[in-house]
Amino acid sequence: MNATDEAGEADWSSIPMDPDDAFTAVSNSRRRRVILSASRSDGAVTAGDLAVEIAAIENLIDPSQVTSQQRTRVYVALIQGHLETLDDLGAVDYDDRAKRVAATDATEPLACQIRQMQTACYDPEGSSS
Repeated sequence: MNATDEAGEADWSSIPMDPDDAFTAVSNSRRRRVILSASRSDGAVTAGDLAVEIAAIENLIDPSQVTSQQRTRVYVALIQGHLETLDDLGAVDYDDRAKRVAATDATEPLACQIRQMQTACYDPEGSSS
């Protein structure tokens, strides 16, 4: 469920969390990618699927080309830290037993802010990260 304004329109400018928690949630590129993926998903997404998606982005390859080692490296980092952090902050809902991530009320507003930053920022040196 998303925050709405008085006219019933979605209010993506309000993030229902403490500002320090919001900054913590988006301070890591893998956490930002989890938030963006959860915001695009109609339901819960598995940690394994997230690992493949993130590994593909990080290695600049198609998801079908992600190796077991690349996937495992990301999966372990997600499971051992990032997903629990995002869950504790309220940015996503992480089910540790099922290893599934779902959106919360904060997910879409955070994703909107991430997308705005990605659009507004540029690298003056022309290098990509």
